[in-house]
Amino acid sequence: MKKLLFIIGVLLFSVGALYAQNGTNTSPINGAVIQFENTVHDYGDVPLNGNGECEFEFTNTGNEPLILSRPTSSCGCTVPSWPKQPILPGEKEKIKVTYNTKKAGPINKTVTVTSNDKNGTKVVLRIKGRVLEEAKSNDFTIDKNTSGAPFNNQH
Repeated sequence: MKKLLFIIGVLLFSVGALYAQNGTNTSPINGAVIQFENTVHDYGDVPLNGNGECEFEFTNTGNEPLILSRPTSSCGCTVPSWPKQPILPGEKEKIKVTYNTKKAGPINKTVTVTSNDKNGTKVVLRIKGRVLEEAKSNDFTIDKNTSGAPFNNQH
């Protein structure tokens, strides 16, 4: 009888250990968890002095309020704005990022988000694309007294 109880006890312990190992434990997440819909925004081609704004939407999937610390950008040309109030469990919010498009060239910048996420990881948001050079003015005009073919004004 003692052997049978011992064997049943070992089996129950083993099943419990396997149950916990398989991740089927249904205990709630204790803490805030930040989950972004996307962590990369591709502007594509943006005109010089064009709209450099984008948003990164996230949700607090944990069971405690989420608090964001000041997000930091990789340079002064990228400015993030974020919610200052705690984000309650299940709530969605946005981090807005504005990139200064006054200079032509490639865009490859990051914004690092620090929060009280229970995993303690920082999330890196990335923006990419290209600011196009300003179109050069055309020095050609159309003479209404001719066939309409353009000619160079610079004589």
